[in-house]
Amino acid sequence: MKVKIRKGDTVEIISGRLEDKGKRGEVIKVLPDERRVVVQGVNIRKKHQRQVQTQGRTLNPGIIEFEGPISISNVMLVCPQCGEPTRVGVIRKEEGALRVCKKCQAQFN
Repeated sequence: MKVKIRKGDTVEIISGRLEDKGKRGEVIKVLPDERRVVVQGVNIRKKHQRQVQTQGRTLNPGIIEFEGPISISNVMLVCPQCGEPTRVGVIRKEEGALRVCKKCQAQFN
């Protein structure tokens, strides 16, 4: 099934962990095969990194924080015109398919 959320879209977290619920952020990466998205500032994970030397470079040790992927069903696209989380429809025209806000009927790419 085609994913209606793209990289660069603003989404709101509608379910999941309590500290992330209600947050808004920009989509950094979309993983369509896994039905997951990575959202900036949401689902922060910590990784304990040891010092590694590869190809003449040294990666510094320490605790690295990064965003983990979350399920697409837990996010809802925010309409850029009305600013509310909304469902997305698709209208097909000669120039291609356009995404449409179900609340205000605004078209966006």
